[in-house]
Amino acid sequence: MKKLRAILLLILTGGISPVAQAQKSMNELDPGKSPDYPRVNMAPWYEVDPNWPQQPDEFQSGDVPGIAVDAKDQIYVFTRSTPPIQVYTPAGELVRSWGEDSIATAHHLKIDDDGNIWVADIGLHVVRKFSPEGKVLQTIGTPGVPGDDETHFDKPTDMAIAANGDIFIADGYGNNRIVHCDKDGNFVKAWGSLGTGPLQFSLPHAIAIDSAGQLYVADRNNARVMIYNQAGKLVDSWDNIIVPWGFWVTPEDHIWVCGASPMPWREDPDYPGAPLSCPPKDQVLMKFTTKGKLLQLWTIPKGADGKEQPGEVNWLHALALDSKGNIYVGDIIGKRAQKFIRRD
Repeated sequence: MKKLRAILLLILTGGISPVAQAQKSMNELDPGKSPDYPRVNMAPWYEVDPNWPQQPDEFQSGDVPGIAVDAKDQIYVFTRSTPPIQVYTPAGELVRSWGEDSIATAHHLKIDDDGNIWVADIGLHVVRKFSPEGKVLQTIGTPGVPGDDETHFDKPTDMAIAANGDIFIADGYGNNRIVHCDKDGNFVKAWGSLGTGPLQFSLPHAIAIDSAGQLYVADRNNARVMIYNQAGKLVDSWDNIIVPWGFWVTPEDHIWVCGASPMPWREDPDYPGAPLSCPPKDQVLMKFTTKGKLLQLWTIPKGADGKEQPGEVNWLHALALDSKGNIYVGDIIGKRAQKFIRRD
């Protein structure tokens, strides 16, 4: 009993507690050594060029849903402003602009192997082919008249041009189908309907084609990328990886996809009735092989509405790469195009 009272007295008068004694023993352990880690960046990264592009003061700012790079590394910016098509050098200098008299509401833009410019116009419900200087060469669909048949579209979102000149159109916002036309714009066939099944779409928001002629469809609301052959047969599906908004295919057949990571539907009072990921919870770019293997992932900070800073995006809609691997992006709420310089 005396011994117990002595121990209690030791504790109460500030003696070393059992916990403190244990801590002391832990502190006396050999901490080991931390190696001198090689400070080498093993993965590429990207740094925004805050001065790109050098947009003339008289140009209006607007949503940038489309962007593409031609064989000369000239960047075509497709915007819902005036002028709708603006062409810049990699250094950001304006080359030319056009489209005020022939484009209503921009969506995606593509450049074919001959250097012609293709646009999806959701305001006129058409797909149009232009010369690089802006001359209208071809119109597919009935301007200003929406519909769901062989000669009408309802807010088409994108197009992909095959090596033989055939055109595959994502008739996305209104009809949820893919339309195949020959090089002269004549209807060949269509496939798809609204739904979540393996042969259905819920907003086919973009379409791309690789060197083998395989088609990639951004089935946005279903959070998947659908792959088809040109006969409309489903070849593969990349599910639950990204909410896809836009594509870019490199000469090496790397399939770049931009958008947001998968997320649930939500109703934002600022954007009532908007599709999935409006607003997105994050902003991602992914590079895949044609077999769906993820090769690279890059995230860009999402900016706050009206407070976006250089290097942030807000509703990332489109991307393109130049011959040096630099990335160009266009967003909707941020209302701008930006250049991200590749660093190794």
